[in-house]
Amino acid sequence: MKRRYFIQSTLAAAVGAPMLGRSLPFRIVPQDQGDLDAVTGNGEQITLPGGSIRELAGELRGQLLLAQDDGYDDARRILNPSFQKYPSLIAQPTGTADVRTAVKYAKEYDLLTAVKCGGHSFSGKSTCDKGIMIDLSNFRGVRIDPVRRRAWVAGGSLLGPLDHEAMSHGLVTPMGTVSHTGVGGLVTGGGFGRLARRFGLAIDNLVAVNVVTANGEFVHADASTNPDLFWGVRGGGGNFGIVTGFEFQLHPMQREILGGNFVFPIDRAHELLTAYSELEIPDDLTLDIVMVYPPGGADGVVLLNVCYSGPAANADRVLAPLRRLNPMVDAVVPMDYVALQRSGDTDDPRARGSYLKSAFVPRFPPGLITAMVEGLEPHPARTTIGYMQQSGGQIGRVANDATAFSHRDSAGNLLGIVDWAYGSDPDEHIAYIRSYWSEIERFSQGFYANDINEDMSAATINANYRGNHERLVQLKNKYDPSNLFRLNANVEPTA
Repeated sequence: MKRRYFIQSTLAAAVGAPMLGRSLPFRIVPQDQGDLDAVTGNGEQITLPGGSIRELAGELRGQLLLAQDDGYDDARRILNPSFQKYPSLIAQPTGTADVRTAVKYAKEYDLLTAVKCGGHSFSGKSTCDKGIMIDLSNFRGVRIDPVRRRAWVAGGSLLGPLDHEAMSHGLVTPMGTVSHTGVGGLVTGGGFGRLARRFGLAIDNLVAVNVVTANGEFVHADASTNPDLFWGVRGGGGNFGIVTGFEFQLHPMQREILGGNFVFPIDRAHELLTAYSELEIPDDLTLDIVMVYPPGGADGVVLLNVCYSGPAANADRVLAPLRRLNPMVDAVVPMDYVALQRSGDTDDPRARGSYLKSAFVPRFPPGLITAMVEGLEPHPARTTIGYMQQSGGQIGRVANDATAFSHRDSAGNLLGIVDWAYGSDPDEHIAYIRSYWSEIERFSQGFYANDINEDMSAATINANYRGNHERLVQLKNKYDPSNLFRLNANVEPTA
C-alpha cells in the first residue's frame, strides 16, 4: 500500500498536479481526424471541424472519446438502458480545469450538452444524441475534516465514498439511498435520504459550492459570496452550471443503527397505509412504504422500510407501534449505517428498462390511499412498484423560498415505477403507469425535480418551482442566458 502510494505521488509530482481517481492514458486525436456531425441545443445540425476536435483533446488532461474509441460505449451508457444515445463527443475531465475547457468548447459551438455523474437519470438527461457528454466519472474524491466537521467532495463523486469516509469518523451528512448515485445530481435537486428527517435535505447541509458556469467561468458560492447562485443550486438542479466541488456540514452519529424491513402480504396494503397515515413518527425514524408486485406471478408484498438512527435505549418504544401491526417478516435489525446505504444497490430498478412517475403529496387522505392500493396491478412481465418516501421532520422546518427547492410542506414523495426486461416492448408498461398515476396526481402538489419525465411540458416544470420560478429565471438569465444546460428540469431563460 505504501509503495503504491509513493509511486502514485511521484508520478503526480512529475506532471505538476495531483491526480484524482485512477491514472488515465493520454490520447492524441489523429492528425487526420475528420469533421464530425453534431447538433446544437436547439436541434440545429452543425459540423465540428476536425481541427477543433484535435485542439480540444490536446487541452484536456482527461480523455476525449469519439465513437470509434475504446471506452466510448461504456462511457455513453446510463443506468436506464431504455436510453441508448450516442454523443458526438465524450469529454472525461479529471478536474475543474478540464470541466472549464469542455464547457467553453460546448459554448463555442452551442452544442447540446449532457452532464453525467452517476448516470441515474430516469429520463435520460445525462446523455444525448450527437451533442457532447461531459462525463465526470474520473473526477472523484472525498476529503473529511473531523475537527471542523466538514466534507469536501469532487464534482463527479458518488454517495458511497462520502458515507464511507465520513462514517469512519463517526460523522454523517444526509445523502440518498443508493450508494452509486452521483452527488451532483442528487444534491442540486434537493437530496432526499434516510437521515433527511433528522438532519434536513442534502442541500440543507451544503455549506459552499464551486461552479463552472455556462461561459466556462469558475464561481465560488456560499451564503455570503454569490448568495444568489448558492440559493439556486440548492434545488434548481443543473440549470446554472456544473458543480465541481461541494462542501458539506457533518453531524455526529453512531455507526450502528436499526435498519431493514417489516414485510406484510399485499392484501393488507390498504390497512397498512391507513395505519401509516395516522402514526406519530419522531425525526430520528424514517419510515418509507413500498408495495411491490414482482414479475412472474409471485405474490406481492408491502414493505415498511426502516432507518432508526436515534438512541438505542428508545428503539423498542419507537418501533413498538410497527411491530403491533404483526408483520409476517420482521427483518429490522441492528446494522452498520454504511451497509444500509449500500443495501439497495443490487436491486435498484434503474438497472433495467424502467419508467417512473413522481408526486409530492401534502397529506394522505382516504381517497389517495384507495387510489394507491387499488390501481396497483401485477403483470407477468414486469415489476410494479408503488413507493412513498417520507418527508416531514427537519425537511419541513425550512421555508419554501429559503432555497430553490420549494416542496418543504410535503408529507411524502410518491413514486410509481415499472421495470421490464430490456429489449421487450415497453409501451404497455408505460401506458399502465401513466393511467395509474392519473388517479394519484389529483392529490399531489408537484414532483421531485430529480424524477422529471421526458414527456413533461415546460408549463408543468415551471409550475413545479412554485413561487421560486421567477427568481430562478433571473438566475438563468445571469448565468446561462443561452440555455446551454437544458437537459434537466429546465428553467428557460428570457434574456
